[in-house]
Amino acid sequence: MEKTKGYTKKILIIDLKEKETDVETIPEEWLEDYIGGEGLAARYFYEHYSPEKDPLDPEQPIIFATGPLTGTSAPSSGRWCIVFRSPLTGTIGASNCGGKFAPQIKKAGYDLILIKGKASEPTYLFIKDDKVEFRDASDIWGKGVEKTDKEIIDGLENSAKDAQIASIGPAGENKVLYAAVMNDGHRAAGRGGAGAVMGSKGLKAVVIKGSKEIEVADPKALKKKAKESREELFSEDFVREELSEYGTPSFYAAIDDLGLLPTKNWQKTTYPTARNRLDHNAYYDILEVEKYACWGCPIACGTVTEVKDGKYKGSRGGGPEYETVAAFGSKTLVKDMNAIAAASHLANDMGLDHISAGQAIATAMEWYDKGLIDREDTGGIGLEWGNADAVVELTSKISRREGFGDLLADGVQKAAEKLGEDAFEAAMHVKGMEMAADGVRASKGEAVVHAVSPRGADHLRPWAPTVDAFGYREEELGIEGDIDFKEDDNKWWIKPFQELCMATNMLGVCLFTVITIANKPSTYAEMLSLATGKEYTKEELLEAAERVINLERIINVELGFDKEDDTLPKRFLNEPAPDGRGKGEVVGLEEALMSYYEAMGWDMNTGKPKDETLERLGLDRLN
Repeated sequence: MEKTKGYTKKILIIDLKEKETDVETIPEEWLEDYIGGEGLAARYFYEHYSPEKDPLDPEQPIIFATGPLTGTSAPSSGRWCIVFRSPLTGTIGASNCGGKFAPQIKKAGYDLILIKGKASEPTYLFIKDDKVEFRDASDIWGKGVEKTDKEIIDGLENSAKDAQIASIGPAGENKVLYAAVMNDGHRAAGRGGAGAVMGSKGLKAVVIKGSKEIEVADPKALKKKAKESREELFSEDFVREELSEYGTPSFYAAIDDLGLLPTKNWQKTTYPTARNRLDHNAYYDILEVEKYACWGCPIACGTVTEVKDGKYKGSRGGGPEYETVAAFGSKTLVKDMNAIAAASHLANDMGLDHISAGQAIATAMEWYDKGLIDREDTGGIGLEWGNADAVVELTSKISRREGFGDLLADGVQKAAEKLGEDAFEAAMHVKGMEMAADGVRASKGEAVVHAVSPRGADHLRPWAPTVDAFGYREEELGIEGDIDFKEDDNKWWIKPFQELCMATNMLGVCLFTVITIANKPSTYAEMLSLATGKEYTKEELLEAAERVINLERIINVELGFDKEDDTLPKRFLNEPAPDGRGKGEVVGLEEALMSYYEAMGWDMNTGKPKDETLERLGLDRLN
């Protein structure tokens, strides 16, 4: 096998201001140390970003990245990630996305695309193999994602009609701080505001069409191992019977059962009166549903839905996913699936992160309920709990920064700062990023994950309820024996699970292959070896992921973040859960963090990686 296939070994660097491009060869040692995807992107970000400059400064880079398994026969290998400095949090921003965009980056001849500068007029990039064009986007500026993508494709030559597009909608153009980058119309790189970064650069879209073959070292053996990986994946009951069958809406009932469902802006942890209105059975009964699969994915967890009747009849688009159902539904006490779907479709077209938008609206409803704001403040919108029409209306107003939506467009932390001290109690965020829909008092592991995530409130790195709420164990990760969701200490197990989840972001495969630890570290180490020609053990793969986790921690330290920022909303620390499996529980965060820091090799007082940790990972040599 030939060394380091699976890569193009090239990064395309684009300067929007100067309308110049350059192609650099990726250092061989970086490929070995950081693997690809988020790992390589974080390494390049470290080289190119400025801690002193604002996240929306034109010279701050935004990096599109693929991994060595992207576009190969490995299952669910249609992933790409985007790394930037988040305008929402000020931390490193990293978001991951599926769809059909990622393989085209590699087919065009690049592993990564780094974009800097600001265009003098609205621009979209057209990349076709070695050719990069800066095209005028003035006619599509201000349009939603659906029209943007259609008009771009209509204007391309016939040989490029199958080009793939990552674009922003009005939310990104208006620099909503949690605007998303969209591809396939409804697949979102959602968290942290990458869409606002593109909007600040005058960049409407990246359009890409490649014709090169994606080469791997041993295609026959990789194909065989990929088949085994699919079998391993579908041997897991949840993947086979729920996720693949019903998509992410299948999470709803189980999360509600375990007291992990954020309800009434996290004042409750279950929503029993809405079960038959918001679970996956209701989803498939109320909406017209078509299945959707990202590139190369056998799970096919996505959906495209249409509202069949009522006020929002005819609204059509991707999702809603579980996170959307909870964000626009249980958090706001909305039980109307049609309205939730309409808000989802609208948010996609506007290019808006559903999680942050729904949390912002739920926070505003609590402010309204407590008299901190009124109808005069909201521009006449009644924000009573359960007001479904208000959710849809505010989704539009946030995206366009209209009226009260302008306040919410900067996120709940900044909005609370403007409203005063009493507003902070309802502003559910970590480091400025709005909480996702995954509870922490019935999964103390998830409490740690949210608190320490480099990008702010994060539910996926790892999705800790897998272990301490649902009871999954994995010998290869050393996660065995009794782990109680109630205990505040004993959080060492987050580290290996976190490394496995980071590895998927580096490889260019979907997190859902490991969300229940269906695919093992050894499976991915072997597929990586067969793709690249370099032999990796599972220990080496997980150590590379550990290196990336620590690199992102270093970047945040440079940006001024420390242990004091590893915290949670006070509601979780001081208010016992009123219902659900975790009834009576609060999070003993200090004890939990100390257990996690010890496992990570981080200083107990500062939260910074210790010198010996950096030396072991080779991060002491960063220039």
